[in-house]
Formats: sequence, structure tokens, C-alpha cells
Amino acid sequence: MAWFKKSRKPIESSPAKASKIPEGLWVKCPGCSQAIFHKDLATNLHVCPKCSHHFRIGAAERLKQLLDGGRFVEHDAGLTSTDPLAFVDTKRYTERLRAGAHATGLKDAIISATGTIDGQECMVLAMEYSFIGGSMGVVVGEKITRAVERAIERRRPVVIVSCSGGARMMEGALSLMQMAKISAALARLDRARLPYISVLTDPTTGGVTASFAMLGDLNIAEPRALIGFAGPRVIEQTIRQKLPDGFQRSEFLLEHGMIDMVVDRRELKATLGRALRFMYTPGAVPVDIPAAESAAVR
Repeated sequence: MAWFKKSRKPIESSPAKASKIPEGLWVKCPGCSQAIFHKDLATNLHVCPKCSHHFRIGAAERLKQLLDGGRFVEHDAGLTSTDPLAFVDTKRYTERLRAGAHATGLKDAIISATGTIDGQECMVLAMEYSFIGGSMGVVVGEKITRAVERAIERRRPVVIVSCSGGARMMEGALSLMQMAKISAALARLDRARLPYISVLTDPTTGGVTASFAMLGDLNIAEPRALIGFAGPRVIEQTIRQKLPDGFQRSEFLLEHGMIDMVVDRRELKATLGRALRFMYTPGAVPVDIPAAESAAVR
């Protein structure tokens, strides 16, 4: 009966007070769950000071870390895709290009630049994963090819930092053609007796791994970077077997002879500087290739 019911008033919650701590000051490490002050993380080159997890960084930040004084001269910044296939999936390719440009401030997934690493002038290219997964389309292939040709003309070494999901499906076979195009340009660089150093970061997969990322005279990877052609899940579904621990990680590839070095990001610039001094002599005149050897190369 209503006589024995006791009405209860809901407890009034006090109005939520706005936090005095601005958002974005702290970052949670996915490796050890440690909360890291954002400025401390930036000072440590975006490497966790506790577990050494390497956070992904953008192409511009990568160039600032590697090049002396963070200074570089960018090349071919105006190149943009023309959407040759008028591709549409869940959205138009042109919309994806606009969204990538808005998110990164770039017109495609790579920055091509000239700068110095420990005093060694070289051509340096860095891929931007935030631009459609760092995928390689016609513009990426053209920028890398022009950079290699520029290096041959100026007698400079080439360093490419890869961070990509592979060839860009929105450009179909045109994106796959870039694999052969860049590989041919790097063959010319090799015949000119100029070094090419490939730096592989997390992730480097697909057609990028199957072409220029693994063609370096020296292949360097960051710790725990995912490097491969197809992803582990696809491989497991194909061969119906469980893959070993650490499969397709940089340490696994080093153990099996696929790469030459695994280098912490905080030591990468110094390592590149030593490698360039060993592999490259500024002003050296290229040695003529004998006719028979040149014909064999062709």
C-alpha cells in the first residue's frame, strides 16, 4: 500500500568541476602503460624513458631529428595526385587526399629534402604514415626518383626513412609501377658509386618493403618495428600455422639476415653519420665501369 512506501529523493550530484590540467600534457605508453609528460617524451625523441617503446612520429619531426639543426631544404613540395582512376570506395579518393592534406599539412605521403647529417650533405626522404597510411602512389614514386636523380647529379648519398602500409590501392597498377621505377633509379645510384641507406620504422610493409625499403647498401631498423610484405594475420590464415613470437619484428629480421642493424632512435643520427663517413667521400670522382661489366649490369 502507498501508506508504507517511503519516497526517496535522488541524491543530487554536485556539478562537475572543470579539470585544471589541460588535455594532451600526458601520454600513456602502449608498451608499459607508464604516464609520460609530453614535453619529456619530445625531449627523449618520442621514446619511452622506461621501456624504450618507440612512438610513431611524423615525417617533418623525423627530418628535424636527423638533420643538423633541424634545418633542411624541401624539394618537389607541390606535386599532387590527379586521381587518375577516379577511384571511389566508401568515399572518393579526392576526399581522402584532402583529408590527408588537412591532417598533415602535406600534399602526399613523403617529404623530400636536402640537409646535412653530422656534417655530411645528403638527400633525405621521410614518409608520413598519417597521410593515407603512408601509402606509395605516383607522387611518392616521382619524389623518390627525382631525389635519386638529384643525388646522382650532385654526387650525394641518399637516406630514405620508410613508414608505410605499402602501395596505394586507389591508384591501382600505377602505384605498383613505382616499385620498378624507384628500383631502377636506385640501380643508377649504385652504378654511380653513391651510397643509399634505408631506415625502416614501424610499420614498413607491402610494396614499399618489396622494393626500395630493402634495397639499401645498409638497412637499419628501429627496435620492434613491424617489417614485412603481408601482415602476420594474413600469413597465419594462409598457411594455417601459428607464427613464432616476434615474427616480422626488426629483431627477428636481424637474426635471420634480412637487415643489417637495429638502432635505437636516440642513437640513429650518430649511426647514420658514422655510416656516411665510412661509405661516402665528398668530391670523389666515380670510377668508370668496364664496358663488359656495364653491359652485364644492363
